[in-house]
Amino acid sequence: MKAPRSPELVIITGLSGSGKGTVLKSLEDLGYYSVDNLPIELIPKFAELTGSSPQIRSAALVVDIREGEALRRFPTIFKQVKSHLPTKLIYLDADDATLVRRFSETRRPHPLKGGEKSVASSVKEERQLIEPIKKLADIVINTSRFNVHELREFIGERFGAARDESGILVSVTSFGFRHGVPTDADLVFDVRFLPNPNYIPEYKHLTGKHPKVAAYIRDFPQTQEFMAKITDLLTYLLPHYIEEGKSYLTISFGCTGGHHRSVMMAEDTRKRLAKAGFNVKASHRDIKKS
Repeated sequence: MKAPRSPELVIITGLSGSGKGTVLKSLEDLGYYSVDNLPIELIPKFAELTGSSPQIRSAALVVDIREGEALRRFPTIFKQVKSHLPTKLIYLDADDATLVRRFSETRRPHPLKGGEKSVASSVKEERQLIEPIKKLADIVINTSRFNVHELREFIGERFGAARDESGILVSVTSFGFRHGVPTDADLVFDVRFLPNPNYIPEYKHLTGKHPKVAAYIRDFPQTQEFMAKITDLLTYLLPHYIEEGKSYLTISFGCTGGHHRSVMMAEDTRKRLAKAGFNVKASHRDIKKS
């Protein structure tokens, strides 16, 4: 695998059970020199080696609650390192119920669990302790709806394709507001103003990927006008993001349930941006939900 063109450090943090090990392994497979649970005090030296060594030009490491009290010093150290080397902080999150279920399935103890403390209370405590670090994150990924393979694929798309000559990987997603706004979205567009196919019996159980549903939504003048304006906006913004060094962008379209309007808009946006020459993929977070 070819080496990165410029030095880069990726720091992975987040809640226990959120998939930090999976992300670290995924980056290692992409050519990153990877270290798990490096002591806080050694991060500046590690960053220095990443920036100067021809053998380690791209690196990733995990910092989390296992650091104990030393974790309080991380924000200061992170800002120091970021001022000397291109550094990204990935924060992995997940719903409390998902984290509790994962610990139950793996039968591993939570790092904070002691005595009679439950996993649920440990998750809550950890979330409070690590919140100051979350505020520093460049990328927040909620892994609740990912399995291991999907998370690896997601990281591969973001950090692998982002190194191509196109300069930026665009991820266009659809979602339903009733299930919450994606935490990792850079741009969010609400398309609930468009006519809803859900109220037409023929279309209710289909999705926006179905030709009939997509044609129904496109047939309205406001859809055509909105699509044209969004395309103009994105083709204007993307070159500027590339110029500023942004290597990935997540664009999210939301409707009520995430089945029809948002799906159609995400698919059409993907096609238009691909036609314009951008590296773009589409995904649909809530398309399998009832």
